[in-house]
Amino acid sequence: MKKLALFITWLALLIFAPSCQKKHEFYGFVYDQPAYDFKLTDQEGRQVSLSDYTRQGKIVVIFFGYTHCPDVCPTALTTLASMMKNLKEDERNKVQVLFISVDPERDTPSVLKGYVPFFYPTFVGLTGSQDEIKKVAKEYKVFYRKVKGESAAGYLIDHTATIYVVTPDMKIKLLYTPTKQSPEKMAKDIEYLLKS
Repeated sequence: MKKLALFITWLALLIFAPSCQKKHEFYGFVYDQPAYDFKLTDQEGRQVSLSDYTRQGKIVVIFFGYTHCPDVCPTALTTLASMMKNLKEDERNKVQVLFISVDPERDTPSVLKGYVPFFYPTFVGLTGSQDEIKKVAKEYKVFYRKVKGESAAGYLIDHTATIYVVTPDMKIKLLYTPTKQSPEKMAKDIEYLLKS
């Protein structure tokens, strides 16, 4: 009789335990929309597309910015580097951060190569023609425009500072606006996506 009671208890745990597990609550805003499969030039001068990375089963984290940015872009890239450091090594190998320049006039592949990997060695900078960048920005609902500024470079660029997380099934799963860019919490979201 005792064995039967133990068996029933074990069976109940087996059936109901999964439903008792706490569901992951994403810190980022859940967007869950198809991602535009752009093709741009990387910091090595090669043509690459978003799907080149997702086909490898990688989660792709995208940020639009420019190398002459005085504050927002370095902050975002530092945050993303910290996010990577919060992941385990095997998890980091499944995450690709892409920095898409909204300043193709100045951000050549060689400029990007000297800037983007400085924050984290595996980060990749992407550029293209004005029309290519405009098209990608439009698809991702990214706003950017030149503004006159007190900069040695001659101008600054106002731009959207959202971080996008694209899953291997080519969906923009999560969005992180500047107030939501916490490296520890972003890493938790990424960890969950890698397991699911």
